Amino acid sequence: MSTLTYDTLLMRREGITRDLPVGENDDLRWVTNSATLIMGDHDAVLVDSFTTVSQNETLVQWVKDHDRRLTHVYLTHGHGDHIYGIGQLLEAFPTAHAVATTGTLAQSRIQAGDAWRVGFWGQLFPGEIPVPVLPEVLDGDGLALEGHELKIVEMGHTDTDDTTVLWVPDIRLVVAGDVVYNETHMYLAESTTASRREWIASLEVVKSLDPLTVIAGHKFPQRADDPVTIDDSMTYLSDFIEAESATSTARELYDAVLARHPRRANPGALWGSAKKIKGAEVS
Repeated sequence: MSTLTYDTLLMRREGITRDLPVGENDDLRWVTNSATLIMGDHDAVLVDSFTTVSQNETLVQWVKDHDRRLTHVYLTHGHGDHIYGIGQLLEAFPTAHAVATTGTLAQSRIQAGDAWRVGFWGQLFPGEIPVPVLPEVLDGDGLALEGHELKIVEMGHTDTDDTTVLWVPDIRLVVAGDVVYNETHMYLAESTTASRREWIASLEVVKSLDPLTVIAGHKFPQRADDPVTIDDSMTYLSDFIEAESATSTARELYDAVLARHPRRANPGALWGSAKKIKGAEVS
């Protein structure tokens, strides 16, 4: 049996919430996405893609540089910034299959529609969003890579509906998608207090796998892919829940969480979440 290895590509882009209070954390108003290539001796599986045409062109070349036959592209969840590169990848690697769970496919269909692709992402990145291609539904709960099992673990609603992580037991690797965040503000605009508590329970499931490596879908580039990010994500959610109950306005919630997590990347995610939960007024 071959020995598995992996590599991760990070791509930085502007955040999606851009009306933050002036002058605060100006140097952190960006977010990185990750794509992870899991490799055997000859074949490879890619997990997630990127947002824009140019980012995915870079991703295609990066995969080619690893000199493996790409068998699958696995999508951890259906947000556009993770799925929009499918078409470019399949064009470059025509024997590969883009696969996802039934739930991720349902979410991908929503993000592939004009309301999201043109009306949302296309407004933020004009002329840069690829023509979407949908994944196939994966038959079963995992993938095989040169005799090794890559296991899908359903996480339910975390930052959106029907999310998953990919668990590679033989090297104790979790490719976490947006279930785990690494020194980056968590996207909570689609969550409720109840679902944030469920998210914490999902993170306990990830922790119970006892991984050596956890690759977050959004991470601070200089931060290691350490399992401590699971606990950090649980702490962030708990802090947000506590601040939510103690505040009345979006600005109060934003300030309260930022006081506890002042140097995470992408404070726009926090501001957007606070506005969605408390309303858009600023006090």
